[in-house]
Amino acid sequence: MPRPADPNARASLISAARAEFVKKGLRGARIEDITAACGLSKGAFYLHFSSKEALFGEVVGTVKERLDVLGQERLEQMERFYAEHGHLNAKELASRSERYERLVQLETELDLRALELMWDYRDVMHVLLRGSQGTDFESLFSVMVDAEVERVATDFRRLSGSKASRADVSPTLFGTVIVGAYSLLVQQMSRMREKPDLASWASDLQRIFREGVMGRDSEPAPVRLPRAVSSRTSPRQGSARAPTRRTPRKP
Repeated sequence: MPRPADPNARASLISAARAEFVKKGLRGARIEDITAACGLSKGAFYLHFSSKEALFGEVVGTVKERLDVLGQERLEQMERFYAEHGHLNAKELASRSERYERLVQLETELDLRALELMWDYRDVMHVLLRGSQGTDFESLFSVMVDAEVERVATDFRRLSGSKASRADVSPTLFGTVIVGAYSLLVQQMSRMREKPDLASWASDLQRIFREGVMGRDSEPAPVRLPRAVSSRTSPRQGSARAPTRRTPRKP
């Protein structure tokens, strides 16, 4: 009787391949090492994947798909929040009203989900950043970042149209700032061995994005402009006045 197919073989191959890609890069990883790591044959590998590049492409596709789902869920939940609770104003931000705190909590939860996803696939990001040179995936990280910037910018325009976001801010620049921050965090995660406190990261990100870093009780110091200096110094400004010579009158 033929040997039954291992129902877990595909997942085992993907897991072993991800580890090999991190250690040796996409070009350096060998299929025989991937199969040996999970106790399968090369034949079993080719039952599921045509090449190691096809396997890696499938994993990257999963990451992109899950990011797209999170992005769509964020937009839908934000629109639902504004439809149910209305739009916030500057006074509510300054006082941290209950409605404002509910918005921050919602966005923090969404950010945490995104950070958890990035942590789960930090090895894939590591390969895209450092282990894909000389392959078709070499510039894919930049392509993904650009696409995410455009998605965030599009969502920002949509929210601006409903007056939920500022209309005097460049959507593309906004997307660049947001995605740029996450891109740097992804790079940090790809070098980490211990999982950071992602909940604190998500909370801090929201506070920074919405409130900046200036202390709540601090007020900007008044700007004192220097007085214009006249070419003729006034004696009231403390300058010594040269004595005036008088011509003696003739007798």
